[in-house]
This record gives sequence, structure tokens and C-alpha cells, in this order.
Amino acid sequence: MSSFKKYITIDKKIQNGQAVFSGTRVPIQTLFWHLEKGITIQEFLADFPSVTKEQVVGVLEIANKIVASDQIKKIYEAVA
Repeated sequence: MSSFKKYITIDKKIQNGQAVFSGTRVPIQTLFWHLEKGITIQEFLADFPSVTKEQVVGVLEIANKIVASDQIKKIYEAVA
């Protein structure tokens, strides 16, 4: 999953190990919070200029692969 590391970094020294957009300190979860509130990707990018549109699209593609995977039941059970 080389695309994962291209878009997402998890490092204990950055935001206490929270998943962030690679090369930034912006947590991935921030994107989803914005989208849940109806804030557009363009507005998110304006709020966080260190994040690129390519990174946002890459993270959304990764999220889609996770949701569409056969392993989603295990993920669901782990968080339910």
C-alpha cells in the first residue's frame, strides 16, 4: 500500500502519532470533520494550505478502498 504513505504519515513525533497528511501536521480526521459539516474540499484546502488537492483525493480513495474491502466487517466489529 505505497499510496498510503504518499498521502498519510503516522509518526509519534507528529501530533502524538495521529494520522496526518504527509508533509504536514494536519490530521486526516480534520478533512472528514469538515466534510461532515458540509464544508467543501475547496474550503478545506483554503483553511489548510499545506494540504494539496492531490492529497485530499488520495486520502478519499484510500477511505473508499477500506470501506469497499472484504475486511470492512472486521473494522466495523472493532469500532462497534
